[in-house]
Amino acid sequence: MSPQEQIIGLTQRLNDLESSFYRNNFESSQDFSKASRFNTSLQVPVYASNPTVSQVGELYVNSGSGKLLVCTAKNTWAVAGTQT
Repeated sequence: MSPQEQIIGLTQRLNDLESSFYRNNFESSQDFSKASRFNTSLQVPVYASNPTVSQVGELYVNSGSGKLLVCTAKNTWAVAGTQT
């Protein structure tokens, strides 16, 4: 295989990898159901009451109850999981 053919082959493989990366990271079909593992601690803000403005997925701990809450819809908070 000539050097020019090797360059063409490598260029095609690079283009394929870039397309695959883009598809797997930026299309609407991403799979977010997998668990995440953190090697360090995760700091969650602590508030005395629900923030009035929030976006889906935000977390906070209520300082009065000690419960973890998650924003489930715009400006809507719910207790995350089963907590006693």
